[in-house]
Amino acid sequence: MSPTSDPRPVFVVLDGVDGCGKSTQAERLCDALRREGREPLHLREPGSTGAGERLRAILLDPEVELGAGAETLMFAAARRQLLDELVRPALIAGRDVVCERGNPATYAYQAVAGELDPDAVLALLDGWCRSPAPDLELVLSIDVDEAAARRGGEHDRMEQKGLEFQRRVAKGLADYVQRRDRARSLDAAGSTDEVAQRVLQEVRRARG
Repeated sequence: MSPTSDPRPVFVVLDGVDGCGKSTQAERLCDALRREGREPLHLREPGSTGAGERLRAILLDPEVELGAGAETLMFAAARRQLLDELVRPALIAGRDVVCERGNPATYAYQAVAGELDPDAVLALLDGWCRSPAPDLELVLSIDVDEAAARRGGEHDRMEQKGLEFQRRVAKGLADYVQRRDRARSLDAAGSTDEVAQRVLQEVRRARG
């Protein structure tokens, strides 16, 4: 598929457990879209806006204590600002948007792993963080232990919660995929090139 045959912009969210490779795959996807003559906007959550980056610093600071409820509201605020400030204008201008993390992460990390009411969290996200809605929410599925081995180095506040927490996150992500029509699970095992090709195929399907 080329931009000539289908100029419609696509909004893609890449998500998964920590260490799943979403940042690498977001970069690879943007590279592939550029080769097709498109101008993708690469974003990250929380972040990419002034407000989002400040909230990110608080949310990921190991010295800051936050409950899952407060985290949910802060992630939602950062996302709402991102959608208004960057995502909607880009789509209106005909640009594809590739975002690292989104509603799947909030559902998995805060609702399921954080033991909040999943339906209440979904209601919040649907009310405040669903317009414009992604064309595709792609969850990169990988063994939690393998993902942990990939990370190495220093861990932020979320990553410090341990493997059992990440296993609950993985369960939450799988549950989210079952509950959402535009959410898909993608096998993230294999080489970077192999996974990148799978991601691109899913994006092309989502574009229609």
